[in-house]
Amino acid sequence: MAARQGRAAAKSDKSLEQRLWETADALRGNQEPSEYKHVVLGLVFLKYISDRFEECRQSIEASLSDPNSDDYIPNESRRAQFIEDRDEYSSHNVFWVPSNARWQHIQDRAKLASIGQDIDEAMDLIEKENPSIRGVLPRNYGREGLDKGRLGQLVDLIGSIGFTETDDHGSDDVLGRVYEYFLGQFAGKETGKDAGAFYTPRSVVKTLVEMLEPYSGRVFDPACGSGGMFVQSAEFVKAHGGRRTDISVYGQEFTDTTWKLAKMNLALRAIEADLGDRSADSFTQDLHPDLRADFVLANPPFNVSNWWDAKLTDDPRWRYGVPPEGNANFAWVQHFIHHLSPRGTAGFVLANGSLSSKTSGEGEIRRKLVEADLADCIVAMPDKLFFNTGIPVSLWFVSKDRHGNGHRERKGEVLFIDARKLGRMETRRLRVLSDDDIAKITGTYHAWRNHDGAYQDVPGFAKAASLDEITAHDFVLTPGRYVGSEEAELDDEPIEEKIERLKKELFAEFERGRELEALIRKRLEGLSL
Repeated sequence: MAARQGRAAAKSDKSLEQRLWETADALRGNQEPSEYKHVVLGLVFLKYISDRFEECRQSIEASLSDPNSDDYIPNESRRAQFIEDRDEYSSHNVFWVPSNARWQHIQDRAKLASIGQDIDEAMDLIEKENPSIRGVLPRNYGREGLDKGRLGQLVDLIGSIGFTETDDHGSDDVLGRVYEYFLGQFAGKETGKDAGAFYTPRSVVKTLVEMLEPYSGRVFDPACGSGGMFVQSAEFVKAHGGRRTDISVYGQEFTDTTWKLAKMNLALRAIEADLGDRSADSFTQDLHPDLRADFVLANPPFNVSNWWDAKLTDDPRWRYGVPPEGNANFAWVQHFIHHLSPRGTAGFVLANGSLSSKTSGEGEIRRKLVEADLADCIVAMPDKLFFNTGIPVSLWFVSKDRHGNGHRERKGEVLFIDARKLGRMETRRLRVLSDDDIAKITGTYHAWRNHDGAYQDVPGFAKAASLDEITAHDFVLTPGRYVGSEEAELDDEPIEEKIERLKKELFAEFERGRELEALIRKRLEGLSL
């Protein structure tokens, strides 16, 4: 009896999204996470827009039927016409959902063998009626390898969620919580180097957004994944009394399926965004060539080696040096800077090797960025924050407006924050930053940035370093070198990257040695008695 009560209590302690995930994952069967995520998230999308549609429909019907309403229509047949008028829904920013695509129709057919084809038809109908998501929704629910019994059970499960209702935690963003939780869980389920490419953990995104404070203006992410930076930016604006329309959203994504996920994610949140008309490579097919953003927020793929194209050789973006063909890190940095407005600021995630690497001209590019007074702040983050890698990363902040809006006395100075000891382990493999952790990082940055007298260096955590100090460290930007933590740089670079970097540096020294030997031989041969 006590054991049963304990199990019941444990179940009740689980959040809505945890209970849904466990059931949905149990229904996965032989489906790979990379495929199954589109099955689940497509159904979540379908259920949500159907819930919104039905809620709007009931509101319109109540207004038209109320004799005291200005919209009252006494004639029942005319009322029915208005209720099915798609313009009524468009005016409320609600997707038009045809009758055979509404959730009740899908739910009624959940136990039929044709449920897969029925869902595919629903997706087709919705796209035809709503051009903004044309070509985006997942298909192939009718494929042979997808168990229709399990699919029907999944329909029943998702049908149990009222996405437009307030849940038992008092949240009116049930959809947002479920969708984000599922994105994160799928990132954790997948394997390989691209496992987390479509999803940046919430605590990392929130840190970037809280640092930059995008209250209004143009927000750009040229490696936008599933759109998490935009969602968090919109939430930030809303939390501070603004409207989502206070920011204009621009993005680009290389992987087609992830681009579609982003379109769905933003459509669900009613966030209007220009993600281009297709997925595309940001370097060779920049879809926003003339955009100059007020804020750039990004988590680009780390250390990409196959990014180079010969036509990029004389690209105007490489103002601070041509990036090495074998690593795209500083190509991303310069791409971000290129797209900043004259008063813009960028915050982005980079692998720690970018803080100290001197191979293939990376050290020179880093030096020029610092000497151009673009480097604003570097934050060393804890390890195990990402689903697809346990290595630590750094947050970079660069700004074109460091001599105004509170930066007047910060010229020639960079703030270094060592946050590697923050966070708690949520699972054996994954660490998260708490709101207090994020507040500690962002509070330090804003105190320094605003120069209101509140900022103080904190030994082992934060240090505002001068250009002379950075020059003395040969423009290595590892925070541990400046804040005073012991042996800080030993853990800053993944061992694989360190070995590769040291090999390249050693081979380069060998080459210089051979050149020097040849020069000496030539000089000696020219000597005579």
